[in-house]
Amino acid sequence: MKLDTVALVETPEGTDLHADLAGLVPRTLAYAIDLLIRVGIMCALGFLMLFLGEVGMGLYLIVFFVLEWWYPVLFEVYRGGQTLGKKVFNIKVVNEDLTPVALGPSLTRNLLRGADIFPLFYATGCISILMTERFQRLGDLAAGTIVVYCETELYDRTTIEQVEAVTPVHTMSEDQQIAFINFALNKGRMSNDRQQEIAEIVRPRMPLNTSNASDYVRGVGKWLLGAR
Repeated sequence: MKLDTVALVETPEGTDLHADLAGLVPRTLAYAIDLLIRVGIMCALGFLMLFLGEVGMGLYLIVFFVLEWWYPVLFEVYRGGQTLGKKVFNIKVVNEDLTPVALGPSLTRNLLRGADIFPLFYATGCISILMTERFQRLGDLAAGTIVVYCETELYDRTTIEQVEAVTPVHTMSEDQQIAFINFALNKGRMSNDRQQEIAEIVRPRMPLNTSNASDYVRGVGKWLLGAR
């Protein structure tokens, strides 16, 4: 099975939602920024707490607990799925159906960071991200969450300007027409390998002289959108 870097979800209303999945590198860099922020706060607070004795140590431990376990949760739930580090790299945490993450899933994915850290330096989490289809660490798998890039546009019609409109050679049902149109509008949201993989499914219904299956499917979709 070819790796796809796009999460596709079909809503009950029949609308296709798409999001680009964030891989290991941007997630690691985002975590590094969040870690530096937490460490900076704790270092500054630790210096101040030296003057407060045992009371200062107690306050220090409380703040450490809040920063370590609640910093990511509060940002993910109340700041659109983005910690400060994730905001820098324009990524966010969402549920697998692309809905905003709630308190329960956010708590689950962050409490399981202990398992992802094992045995050292997030080794288990990194392996899980690299081995799963949607780049999910163990916490994500348990919570039903994914990390995606923030997007504002669902479809981009400029992606079909590079192909010629193609008149379909077979009668198409309404569902088939919708599938061809969705494919035509999503060139920029699927990897090239994934495009070819999907297009080859309808190869038996293409003219024999068709060389590029994805361009043919996209061309039919352009024709269905009104181009002649």
